[in-house]
Amino acid sequence: MKLLEIKCSLRESVGKKDSRKLRKQGSVPCVLYGGGENIHFTAPENDFRHLVYSSRVFLLKLDIGGKVYDAVLQDIQFHPVTDRILHMDFYQVFEDRLVSIDVPVELHGVPEGVKEGGKLALETRRIRVRALPGDLPDILNVDVTKIGLGKSVKVGELEFDGMELLDPPNLVIASVKLTRAARGVTDEEEEAEGEEAGEGEEAGEGEGDKPEGSGEEGQGES
Repeated sequence: MKLLEIKCSLRESVGKKDSRKLRKQGSVPCVLYGGGENIHFTAPENDFRHLVYSSRVFLLKLDIGGKVYDAVLQDIQFHPVTDRILHMDFYQVFEDRLVSIDVPVELHGVPEGVKEGGKLALETRRIRVRALPGDLPDILNVDVTKIGLGKSVKVGELEFDGMELLDPPNLVIASVKLTRAARGVTDEEEEAEGEEAGEGEEAGEGEGDKPEGSGEEGQGES
């Protein structure tokens, strides 16, 4: 997991009025919990951009008032109109304690179904995992090369060293959908097979009628 260090400051007071003041100054009100007493702090909004606007997960070194804490981002609130960061929650982690976190998924390979005309779709962007901080990856690589047309890969089919996957086993991670082009080819093949079968039946019926006719003509002559 990638490491990111952020210089922070302890909050002198806590409340809505103080939070609004901090935001006007370009800072974000934050809370660190998980280590006992909750710690309220703040840091410049720009310092969080690499953390917030990245698809990867970071292990954080939060320097709060001269004391460094290991942490991961747990929750973030955005303004509904301006999309600015309103508040952030962090969870303190320890080397010997398991931590649960959502890790982004990255697909690798060209599925068999795509080669047949299908379209690859990422159904689940993040998977919740539990592991020790040292075993947490910043991204989960999922191999999709064996997914066929109309098929998918699910959480229960994945396995990563040192991690437990917490999402339901039947949760679909990625699938190969049947496109119109691929569906057209399939329909044409089915029609061709149907026509061949029909021609075979007609030929069989014609051959069966001939002996009966031959027999009747022979009986009439005798």
